[in-house]
Amino acid sequence: QVQLVESGGGLVQPGGSLRLSCVASGSIFSINAMGWYRQAPGKQRDLVARLTTGDSPNYADSVKGRFTISRDYVKNTVYLQMNNLTPEDTAVYYCNADVSFLISAQLYSNDYWGQGTQVTVSS
Repeated sequence: QVQLVESGGGLVQPGGSLRLSCVASGSIFSINAMGWYRQAPGKQRDLVARLTTGDSPNYADSVKGRFTISRDYVKNTVYLQMNNLTPEDTAVYYCNADVSFLISAQLYSNDYWGQGTQVTVSS
């Protein structure tokens, strides 16, 4: 099993910054990709940013130039630096990881989600 634990959410004023972290632990052979999604009340869960191993990051248009995703490959951690936040960024932010693991010498992969962390941008 794989667990994703997020931290760093909270309440921030418009124009402020937050940094989210997500640590993956468990039976991990390799992490193929890690990313962040968000879900506002009454809306679907959408991609915010995703970083596939060996590839360039992928960002939603609404956050380009304001958010930066990065990974610590040793610590199995993904970060989301969020700057110049607006009320439209208010949502529950979920960490996601595409993880490969071994069972009886066979390699499998699965998609995992964190429990979510609330980000509220309000004055």
